[in-house]
Amino acid sequence: MASPTEVREALALLSEDEDFRVRTLTDAEPEASPLGPFAVVDVLRGTAASLAAQRQACGYYELVQELARAREEKAPLKPAPLTPEAPAFAAPPPRPAPAGDAEEASRGKGGKAARQEAESVQERIAPRKRAAAAELEPEQTPESEPRFLKRDLPKPRGRFTQVAAPKGNYHQLLRAEGKELLESALSQNEHRFSLLKALSEQYSGAKGELTLFDVESALDRHELMETLTAKERQGILSAYTDHRGAAGRVGWALGLSPSELQRLITSLGLQQEVEEIRERFRREALGARHLTQRLDLLGRDKYLADLGIKKRFTDALRKELEGLVRDELPGARDLQGLSLAVARKHGAPQELVLRAIERLGLTGALREQLAAHSDFSSP
Repeated sequence: MASPTEVREALALLSEDEDFRVRTLTDAEPEASPLGPFAVVDVLRGTAASLAAQRQACGYYELVQELARAREEKAPLKPAPLTPEAPAFAAPPPRPAPAGDAEEASRGKGGKAARQEAESVQERIAPRKRAAAAELEPEQTPESEPRFLKRDLPKPRGRFTQVAAPKGNYHQLLRAEGKELLESALSQNEHRFSLLKALSEQYSGAKGELTLFDVESALDRHELMETLTAKERQGILSAYTDHRGAAGRVGWALGLSPSELQRLITSLGLQQEVEEIRERFRREALGARHLTQRLDLLGRDKYLADLGIKKRFTDALRKELEGLVRDELPGARDLQGLSLAVARKHGAPQELVLRAIERLGLTGALREQLAAHSDFSSP
């Protein structure tokens, strides 16, 4: 609820001709809320009700009110006369006036002081006239709103400086207590490359940075290499099975680059097992029984290229699709009807059939055949 003082201050911004607009706005239901006295004045001046409510909620009008008060207190009521600068030298003392003149001057000064005191009291009790709202605070537009840019702060110094913890020596991994550290690291990492990355953040190598040879040497010393290789073999073969022979997806799942994945497969001697898994999924992709499966695989270009069968697969599907649409040409008038007839006959989605016709480059030839067939069949 607004105080009576705040309401009077807000209404003082309006002229008598705008009283009917206040009554019109207050008699109807508000379009937005909350709306304080200054927000109502802002709406009457043309601001949208939603924007005025947003300003009211964020404290915009309280700030405008405080700024208006501070500006009024600081601004003089009348322009102050320009006072000449005081001279650098001391002014001579005034000559003493005669007794009669001094008496009249004292009476004149007293009367003048009384008149000034009366005027100041009258000014204090007189109602204050505030300036228009447009003069107090201009309406902020998106272009005039201040933009807060991030400063380039200096780097922290002193006790706030962030310094990396000192790395341990590689020889700590070769000692007896290093076996427990390696076992803990093995349980948290799937292969030697992730193990190297984890240990390199805490330990330095024999000649600078920790290398893969240093990690393998430490594992051999504590007889943990067989545990790691068994875990790696199981993880790689499972990943190839889960991702249907796609080497790219296997590397992404294990966090390995293509070169690291190939290097790990070679070091473990898994070339034959991996190739058998990939060959099994190649045969599965090329020998898919249902037309929907083959049409769906056509949209997986990266998967087919990873298996190395993209050209064989697209050539076989193109030949098959040409035979299917050839049987339905007599009863079709356009590509939509032709794809719908093939989809209904073989139980495949029409969208997949139409997409396959476009991807395999059969659109132009089929349209020519459809146009020729319609001309031949027309009377």
